[in-house]
Amino acid sequence: MDVFFRLLGLIFLLPFIGLSAPGKFFWFLAAVFAVNSGISVNLLHIDDYELDSKQDVYKLPDLPFYYDALEPYIDAATIKVHHQGHHAAYLKKFNAALAALREEDPYHASLSAITLLRKLNTIPKSHRSAIRNNGGGYFNHAMYWTTLSPNHEHRDRFPKGKLAADIDKNFGNFTQFQQDFNIMAASVFGSGYVWLNIHFSKAEAYSLNLTTTTNQDCPLTVGLYPILVLDVWEHAYYLKHQSVRPGYVSDWWSVVNWDAVSELCTWWLTKVMQQRDEL
Repeated sequence: MDVFFRLLGLIFLLPFIGLSAPGKFFWFLAAVFAVNSGISVNLLHIDDYELDSKQDVYKLPDLPFYYDALEPYIDAATIKVHHQGHHAAYLKKFNAALAALREEDPYHASLSAITLLRKLNTIPKSHRSAIRNNGGGYFNHAMYWTTLSPNHEHRDRFPKGKLAADIDKNFGNFTQFQQDFNIMAASVFGSGYVWLNIHFSKAEAYSLNLTTTTNQDCPLTVGLYPILVLDVWEHAYYLKHQSVRPGYVSDWWSVVNWDAVSELCTWWLTKVMQQRDEL
C-alpha cells in the first residue's frame, strides 16, 4: 500500500514541468499530501476479501490507508497490531479450519465464507467452533476496516441520501441513532461488537436494527446483514484510550466512512434480492 501511494505521488508530479511558479507550488503540496498522508477515499471494498465466493485460501488485503492515517482518533500502533496481528491471526486459523473441514465435509467446504457463517448451525459440531471463532473473526474485522477512512479535515460525518433516510425512518433521527448505538457500545460486557444491520421481512421490505455480539459471533448467523460495525475488543483501543471505551467510541465516529456503509447496504440488498429471484 505504501508503494501505491508513492507511485500515485509520482503521477501527481508528472504535470509539474511547464507550470508557472505558483502552479508548481500548489501541485507540489498535492503530491506531498498524497505520498505522506494517504488519500481519504474508500479504496477497500468488502469484495476485496472475496468473502462471497469459495476460496481455497482467503487472504488479507492491505488497508487503504497508512497505519497512522486515522490519527488522532485511532493511533498507528493500535491499527498496525490490530491488522497485522489480530486480523491476520484469525485469517490463518480460519484457513486451517477450512482445510480440516474439507477433509470431512466436502459440501460445507465448497461454500463461501459468508454462506458458512449464515449456515453455521448446519456445520458438524466438531468444526463449528473453529469456523465461528475464526471465520467470524476474519469477517468481523473485514467489515470493520471496510467502513473506516481518514478524516484529515476533522469534520463531523453524517450519512447521506437513502441511508440517512433509512436511519431516520428506523431510529427517529441520526442523533437518536447515535445515542442508541453508544448505549449499546457501553453495554457490551468484555469483548464483542456493535452492529447496524439490515433485517429483511418475508416480503422485499427491509428495516435497520442495532445488535451486539460477543467474542467473534456475527449477525450473519442469525439472519441479519451488517453494514456498520464497531469493534469493542480492548485490543481495538487500549493503547490509546486505555480502559476508557466511551472515548474510543466518540473518536470512532469521526472516522466512519458513511459512503462505504451506504455501498455495503446496496451490496447486501443486491445480493439478497438476487438470491430470492433464483428461488
